Amino acid sequence: MRFLVDNNLSPLVATYLNDAGHEAVHVRDYDMRAASDTIVLARADAENRVLLSADTDFGGLLAQQRAEKPSVLLIRRLAGRRATAQVSIVLDNLAAVTADLEAGAIVVLTDTAIRIRRLPVLPR
Repeated sequence: MRFLVDNNLSPLVATYLNDAGHEAVHVRDYDMRAASDTIVLARADAENRVLLSADTDFGGLLAQQRAEKPSVLLIRRLAGRRATAQVSIVLDNLAAVTADLEAGAIVVLTDTAIRIRRLPVLPR
């Protein structure tokens, strides 16, 4: 899977994902450390990448835009965890959410749960 790793996660996350056979780049690789969330989403969309982040603002942006892509994989409640632990949670659950991410979704991973919301997010 192709990932764009957000600035709120360590660049090591991208390194470990690459080591596991995925194609991952960190926003720092594009010198986008100060880029707005909208710009980061646009980059992920343009490169057909899943945005990997801990920032819940991306879900709101996708809902506002009624966007169908890019997918966002949020890792939550992992503050203070090392990059290796964050990547482990992603890799341990990736098979279960791959179809959703390929179709367009916001996927939230925690230590104990997976939540999936297909895109576009429409008003209720």
